[in-house]
Amino acid sequence: MTPKPKASGPSPQPPARAPRRRRATKIVATVGPASNSAEKLEALFHAGVDVFRLNFSHGTQQDHGTVLARIRELERKLDRPIGVIADLQGPKLRIGRFEEGSIAIAPGDVLRFDADTATPGSGKRVPIPHPDILAALKVGSTVLCDDGKVRLTVCAKGKGYLDARVVAGTRLSNNKGFNIPDVVLPLSPLTAKDRSDLEFACTAGVEFIALSFVQRPDDVREARALIKDRAALLLKMEKPSAVEHLDELIELSDAVMVARGDLGVEVSLAEVPALQKRMITRARHYGRPVIVATQMLESMIQAPVPTRAEVSDVATAVYEGADAVMLSAETAAGAYPVEAVTFMDDIIRHVEGDPGYRQVVDATQTEWGKTIGDAVTKATYQAAMAVDATAFVAFTLSGTTGLRAARERPHVPILGLTPKIETARRLALSYGVHAVHIAEDIHSFGEMVDTAVRVAAEHDLGTPGDRLAITAGVPFAKPGTTNIMRITTIGATNPPSRYDVDSQTARAPRIAGAATAKTGPKAAGKDGEKEKARTPRRKVPA
Repeated sequence: MTPKPKASGPSPQPPARAPRRRRATKIVATVGPASNSAEKLEALFHAGVDVFRLNFSHGTQQDHGTVLARIRELERKLDRPIGVIADLQGPKLRIGRFEEGSIAIAPGDVLRFDADTATPGSGKRVPIPHPDILAALKVGSTVLCDDGKVRLTVCAKGKGYLDARVVAGTRLSNNKGFNIPDVVLPLSPLTAKDRSDLEFACTAGVEFIALSFVQRPDDVREARALIKDRAALLLKMEKPSAVEHLDELIELSDAVMVARGDLGVEVSLAEVPALQKRMITRARHYGRPVIVATQMLESMIQAPVPTRAEVSDVATAVYEGADAVMLSAETAAGAYPVEAVTFMDDIIRHVEGDPGYRQVVDATQTEWGKTIGDAVTKATYQAAMAVDATAFVAFTLSGTTGLRAARERPHVPILGLTPKIETARRLALSYGVHAVHIAEDIHSFGEMVDTAVRVAAEHDLGTPGDRLAITAGVPFAKPGTTNIMRITTIGATNPPSRYDVDSQTARAPRIAGAATAKTGPKAAGKDGEKEKARTPRRKVPA
């Protein structure tokens, strides 16, 4: 039988891998009309975006599904894991409508709020379609309308209504939002729309679900029950009641966002910087990625360059040790989305290159946990510093080892190796982690070290003679077992071999296909390491 001729033409080429970032702090960008095309998404990624945010307050599920498909195609094209956040809208508290569209008010006026939305407001009457909120408010409670431009204090309350005295403001118009900063409201953070969007996002395969309007720990448990481990839960800290439960909420979360927009409405603006620093510190303590968001480069919605104050705002978040900084309308609807990302990337790199940056970050080291995984990760980091390693390699199945390494804010890049693409995408949000999806899990020490050396060399995280600090867990392929540390040196062959002892051979010039001395089967043990005669253990006299 005549054999069939082989197909002619070039063999399929692997995707062109995007170069790794030269910074540790990550960038999150919101996708919108200004950035949702495949071309713009790719331009944003090349400019520096690590994670994309889909804002479910705008657009349809079909719109977001289309964008997600484009991001996944971009991921395949560039051979880099990209994280995606689905940001749920949450309850939107709004006043009703007025006969003439708005009413004029002045400090000292008393306005009556009631739940009769069928009758438009007029004069000094304001309809509110939330009778349960009217019932929850008390005399003395503060009411904020139109992003805090109008401030009132409840001065009287009756059946189905309340009266509030204007403290500041001159006009109220149709459907303006309102906030109640000093009362825990009897509302779930998940509306019917949110539940539908959550199910859609989890089924579509996003990495993070961002939960708005979080007030208390029970809100987190409700969301967890719906997510069912299909995505990580990111809590948006934007309510004063959330600040009161800060530690418990962070511990219950997978990630945290300092949502300074609504937070700045419900607390004094002067309090926001201190709260931001506190949230970053506590999130780092618990090993949760933390994003600083809202108005970071706001002027770039319309201008090609940011203000000096905005540059300082981004720099402050980086100096404080945030995992990521976020762009909202700048990339979703702005005139200069790619330029905004480019500026943010430039700011981060300059801050991280400042000699004073390490002093600030190292001075805020957090207290470590008492688990075996915590101890091994800490020891691996210290060993990496002692031997001047070029990378901290973390083998991780669930992502926990990568998060522990990121919590330390190491001086060197973290190479996060995982057989789960979902974990690689989630780690894209974490400080200093260069996440790589490896084809299959590791089953032996030899495979672990060889894989670490090979991937580090491929991703420009080491050259022959450089050392790597590696941590993993035994038994392999079991999450939550971080318990071993290994220091190795990159060898000189291509593909690179590895050495567990210092050797001049390891520093020889790399020659394609050349074998390095004393690495052949005759000189190797089970895992390719040199075997040594075992020295008998000395007996201690009775």
